[in-house]
Amino acid sequence: MPVEVLQQAAAEMTDWRGSGMGVMEMSHRGKEFIGIYEQAVADLRALLAIPSEFRILFMQGGGIAENAIVPLNLSRAGRVDVAVTGSWSQKSAAEAQRYCSVNVACDASAQDFRDVPSPAQWRLSADASYVHVCTNETIHGVEFHELPDLRALGSNAPLVIDFSSHVLSRPVDWSRVGLAFGGAQKNIGPAGVTLVVVREDLIGHALPICPSAFDYATVAKHDSMYNTPPTFGIYMAGLIFQWIQRQGGVAALQARNIAKAQLLYDFLDQSAFFENRVSPAWRSRMNVPFFLKDESRNEAFLAGAKARGLLQLKGHKSVGGMRASIYNAMPLEGVQALVDYLREFEKEQA
Repeated sequence: MPVEVLQQAAAEMTDWRGSGMGVMEMSHRGKEFIGIYEQAVADLRALLAIPSEFRILFMQGGGIAENAIVPLNLSRAGRVDVAVTGSWSQKSAAEAQRYCSVNVACDASAQDFRDVPSPAQWRLSADASYVHVCTNETIHGVEFHELPDLRALGSNAPLVIDFSSHVLSRPVDWSRVGLAFGGAQKNIGPAGVTLVVVREDLIGHALPICPSAFDYATVAKHDSMYNTPPTFGIYMAGLIFQWIQRQGGVAALQARNIAKAQLLYDFLDQSAFFENRVSPAWRSRMNVPFFLKDESRNEAFLAGAKARGLLQLKGHKSVGGMRASIYNAMPLEGVQALVDYLREFEKEQA
């Protein structure tokens, strides 16, 4: 979270703009919160250039819940395609199997998720209800820098993207997307809000077993307020959207994110002590996993990092190593501090 956003939220905690109450005390149907909600929706639509035929929904349950909610809403043909490119899309495929038949369009596990088959090589179904892609895999550090063009691949299915971990870090080509979803807790705000951007023609086809609160048609009809929404999370998201506007918008953040990632990857590629194992064409700008070639020094590395205020660098338990998550709010100076420490540690340990 950007420090200035946290400071603004702290200043407004007990009295939001002279209303006499904090956002957590507001009725979700009161005019104060309705104003917050409407501004957040408008700002997000402008930031991501979301076309008018898409609805913006604020839901709950995170990306994990959407792995069920999406097939409950969109799998009316009974079959879906999933590109398995890392741990999160593996979870998506497994969850969708509870509600429909899943065709694995590609499986990058044989390459330990260090590379992804070209979409031209994917095995797409003729009758898929949708094609699911996790466009940034946080654990394995794999990112789609261009969305697959399904029509060019001969598929008429809508593309569903899980953009949880790189939403608002770059523009979205909505001409290739039917639905996008993401948890808020990377680039949008604190955990608790799930963003869904769905094309209107995909709404209204939920399976009979779909709970009412998860039916996109119900959520859209009630402007995300069929049940009480995560009001404080939406408020915080709105502050983030305004912060992004002040930074120059998504295009400005994209340029900054490219520079941050390049700085870190350039060091790792020339290092004799550290390595990134992801194919350069698929490297994430948000999540950079790296390994010490001598992993017996992992604990010493983490202790030294903590002493310098470089925190949460330990990699996911399923893959080990290290991981630097350099989301929108991380400044270039923070990445430079990490690179300086990597260089210092390598020199000391050589």
